Amino acid sequence: MAQINNRPAPKPRFNFMWFWAVVAIGIIAYAIFGDSKSAPVKGDWQMVEELVEGGSVRRIDVLDNVQMSVYLNKEHVDSLINEERFKAMPRSGAQIVFTSHGDAKLFSEELAAAEAVAEENNPEHEAVKVVWNRTERGFWDNVFSFLPWLIMPLLFFFLIRSMTRGAGGGAGGGIMNVGKARAQMSDKNNKDRVTFKDVAGLEEAKVEIMEIVDFLKHAEKYKELGAKIPRGALLAGPPGTGKTLLAKAVAGEANVPFLSISGSDFVEMFVGVGASRVRDLFEQAKKVAPCIVFIDEIDAIGRARGKNSGFSGNDERENTLNQLLTEMDGFQTNAGVIVLAATNRVDILDKALMRAGRFDRQIEVGLPDVKERKEIFEVHLKKLKLDAKLDREFLAKQTPGFAGADIANVCNEAALIAARNNHKTVMQEDFLAAIDRIVGGLERRNMPMTPAERRSTAIHEVGHAVVMWRLQNCDPVLKVTIIPRGRSLGATWYLPEERVNHNVEHFMHKMAGLLGGRIAEQELLNITSTGAISDLERTSKTAYAMVAYYGMSPKVGNISYYDTTGQRDMFTKPFSEQTAQLIDEEVRRIVDEVVVMTREIINAERENIERIADILLEKETIFSEDIEAVLGKSAQQVAKEALEAETPKTETEATAEGANTEIKYVIEPAVEDTTDKAE
Repeated sequence: MAQINNRPAPKPRFNFMWFWAVVAIGIIAYAIFGDSKSAPVKGDWQMVEELVEGGSVRRIDVLDNVQMSVYLNKEHVDSLINEERFKAMPRSGAQIVFTSHGDAKLFSEELAAAEAVAEENNPEHEAVKVVWNRTERGFWDNVFSFLPWLIMPLLFFFLIRSMTRGAGGGAGGGIMNVGKARAQMSDKNNKDRVTFKDVAGLEEAKVEIMEIVDFLKHAEKYKELGAKIPRGALLAGPPGTGKTLLAKAVAGEANVPFLSISGSDFVEMFVGVGASRVRDLFEQAKKVAPCIVFIDEIDAIGRARGKNSGFSGNDERENTLNQLLTEMDGFQTNAGVIVLAATNRVDILDKALMRAGRFDRQIEVGLPDVKERKEIFEVHLKKLKLDAKLDREFLAKQTPGFAGADIANVCNEAALIAARNNHKTVMQEDFLAAIDRIVGGLERRNMPMTPAERRSTAIHEVGHAVVMWRLQNCDPVLKVTIIPRGRSLGATWYLPEERVNHNVEHFMHKMAGLLGGRIAEQELLNITSTGAISDLERTSKTAYAMVAYYGMSPKVGNISYYDTTGQRDMFTKPFSEQTAQLIDEEVRRIVDEVVVMTREIINAERENIERIADILLEKETIFSEDIEAVLGKSAQQVAKEALEAETPKTETEATAEGANTEIKYVIEPAVEDTTDKAE
């Protein structure tokens, strides 16, 4: 955490816990290396009788009339320990233990006889003290018996000390600091701050959020006109698109302090802690205002109230959300505090949190387009040793639907593949292998397959490619492979158009491309295998979406049963049983029409499919050039050339062409293509 207002760092204070640590280490060391390690010598009554007659015994403890512990006089221990049989005898405590015959009367008589002999030898002999039914209390017995009385005052002392320290404030570890917010603060003078220059892509999001930056920089201009500072902005989008990085860039660009915290940091096992941390977070923000508070994954506390899956009537998450609502737009004024939040679950957030006055605007941070992907590649490629022939634009076209985090993963995986293959630089083929690895899974070249299975796989994949090659609204085929990868025996890679709007013909052609593999197997090999399960699943989902969501069925009509909120009960259907039967019939009709169209293409291209399959079995991987050599130009390429021929040139283009300039005008599609897998 950076220092705020240039306050000096506090000097370290002596921690009293170190004293108790030293005491504990001393006790453990004594237990390991102390005298208590030695054990009493095991003997018998003859040995003890001899010692009693010699006047060496001081006391005998008797337990259950059987177990005897013998304590010797200190003046005799030094002389006896030099003997071989007493060499391991301890100097303190019980020196000898033995087992008696169990007759107390007989033992007393034998002991009295031995003491009579000792008196004859030494008239000043002291009688042996006998303690019945008593065990030895050693050092550790004394310690553990006294330990509870020592621990209880110490625990009480440290508890009071921690509570006193916590009452003084700060975000330390005292028991009273459990309600303090654990936000990380970045100072506006931080040298490592992030600005918009460090964020590649996200141009539209930058434009929307620039107003907040401008307000923080020139607040007086807005206040003179009576404008109020926006309370908050919600960054919504898929995972890995750079929402957190964009929030940091806002703080860095505006040159204001930045407090970041995760939504899960408010949730604790103690009741009321979440609301307390929300209050403390805004108290910290007010002290350094103007500033930005960033709450990552706000759906952890911002879930719609009344729909939580908890059993408690007083839900802690709801209390935390209520406090957040109050702080953002309640009786208190939080002047100069702007709240930025990020989530990929906008549909489950509470409506009160999303209203104007709290989160005034919702900024969509979507997946990058081809131009933005190229910029993101430029950022991540700076750290790699690259081949001079590497085409950044080609890589951007090969990765549609990839988020910024996915592109970073591609670059790292490409570097690992290059190092594994002993390349001196990271080449374009390494990036293509990395994309295949991430999308399709790890290659399984050693997977056992019979010649019949290999040919069936080749026919299946070529069936996909040929149908997609002949239909205009299918995605352009890039390559076909029968190398097993992940759970697939083969794959057809294509460049999906990042099209936003689809019509019935688009869906029909895409489903035909998916069913091309199954129909090719049935028509050419007369078999039906399990390899088309993914194709059938995607075809069924597309057909049901056409009928039940997009209103593309004349019989069902212009009705959509799609739930954008995601709050509908999964066990309740929004339509009757008759409508469900009608939907099933329409789905089957659409799929049957697609099958007829696909079968016509497969039967018309039987010889070409066989030829391409033979080439695929030989090379294992073929590209669009190999398919074009057999089938000619694809339907997509023919349609594109026809469109370009019909498109009239603009006046500027005609002037530039007539002037013989080298200026080239390229009309790029709204969304570019990239590699994907058909199954």
